[in-house]
Amino acid sequence: MKVENIAFQGDLMVRRVDRIPAEAKPVVAVAGRYIVAHSETGHHHTVTATGCEMHEASEFLAYLALATPATIVHERSFDTHEPLYLDEGIWEIRRQREWTPEGERRAAD
Repeated sequence: MKVENIAFQGDLMVRRVDRIPAEAKPVVAVAGRYIVAHSETGHHHTVTATGCEMHEASEFLAYLALATPATIVHERSFDTHEPLYLDEGIWEIRRQREWTPEGERRAAD
């Protein structure tokens, strides 16, 4: 699905924004990709790091700065979410959270 301004994929929301907040810290790519939403079962939502930088503002909020178009994919061979095609620019990634007696945490699989 080509994203113009906002889209959802499983545990994340993606939306176009104007800038990356100053408090967001750079993330190091692992094996040539960024994990934009982690899965305990290994079925992460990822984007290839080529032409891309990722920054995290919190456990629930990250940003992608894209110099070239990129695709967020759900790494699962069955019952997968449709890929999200993003144009150049800055994209905010909001990760789903859940509430527990101890407080909020990323939603678990």
